[in-house]
Amino acid sequence: MARSIELNDDREEENPLQSQTTRHRCSACYKQYKKKEHLVKHMEVSYHSPHQPRCGVCHKCCKSFESLREHMAGPLAKAECAKIFSAQGCELCMNIFDTSAALNSHKELCCLRPAPSIDLVEIPSIELDSYEVEISSLGEGWHCSRLPEAVALDCEMVGGGSDGTLDLCARVCLIDENENVVFHTYVVPELSVTDYRYEITGIKEEHLRDAMPLKEVKEIIEKILYNGESLWRSRLVGGKAKLLVGHEIEHDLKCLRMEYPIHLFRDTAHYSPLMKTNLCSHSLKYLTKTYLGYEIQSGTHDPYEDCVATMRLYKRMRAQDHPTTEDSTPSKYSSRPSGFDIRSSCELQNMSPDALFEISRSNYACWCLDLKANVQSSNGEAWP
Repeated sequence: MARSIELNDDREEENPLQSQTTRHRCSACYKQYKKKEHLVKHMEVSYHSPHQPRCGVCHKCCKSFESLREHMAGPLAKAECAKIFSAQGCELCMNIFDTSAALNSHKELCCLRPAPSIDLVEIPSIELDSYEVEISSLGEGWHCSRLPEAVALDCEMVGGGSDGTLDLCARVCLIDENENVVFHTYVVPELSVTDYRYEITGIKEEHLRDAMPLKEVKEIIEKILYNGESLWRSRLVGGKAKLLVGHEIEHDLKCLRMEYPIHLFRDTAHYSPLMKTNLCSHSLKYLTKTYLGYEIQSGTHDPYEDCVATMRLYKRMRAQDHPTTEDSTPSKYSSRPSGFDIRSSCELQNMSPDALFEISRSNYACWCLDLKANVQSSNGEAWP
């Protein structure tokens, strides 16, 4: 061995250019760069953080679960990671387990059963006046203990306009975190319906004859979501307003003629770890099959079924146990400068790759922070 080292030393003396082949490796994604300044630039724009999906074998950070799946089980997967994952990994949550018994026990819990179908006729409608009495009977100091912290929303649309392409809300459902129905009703569309889209919605003309007016539906939903919170207070972090879970939430709210603070959105269509590698959204049907293990929307769409799917996805992402730093606020939404902004270029280039990773922050708010105390900001800073 000593002889080998001496030979290597002689070769280095004979070829001094060999030192220029030194590579600088990112501590998060393991990409390598010839120059340290290129690594620093990579860290500035990559927004690596402990909240990114991570390989349980080599600990590589990935932008999304789809890219993690490609790394561990794709056609170009890393051989060692693929070998261990195929024997000890869960295909739904992508976690690695020590034994086959632990893996089999986990799969029984990880693969969920479809939500039961709910017949809307059996659910009593909520009257606006009675809901107002219920809310007004609560004291000013009442906190969100009766209603859940998060509610899931889904709407079914029928077609309006001359060609039936205008989306009109005709059915709406809200559920709590325990999958209990909070509100579920048919809705009178604002315009004449030209296409009921029966094959998808299952809605017929008779379903809308005694339906609830859109204005009344909107008022009830707003009371549920704001939970007695004033509009200005709901735009800050730490109030009583509910987190709103859904898939393409903005589209549903637009059809309901509603607005809601975006930092309270928990949208499975636009949550970075659940998106495609090209940053496009997956369908709810795909996400449910891939991450929950069962099929939805095999026939007509049921808003309750979709609500349950989005809530389960949210709770599964929220339950991830990520290490948190002193400041876990995503750099994109923080008023404080990032670790890269407050340091000079020379100082950054003198830092080790591990040190660069420590000062890097995510550009999205990880849902695991919803369960952590440090998500409450003393200065009222809001971020989605």
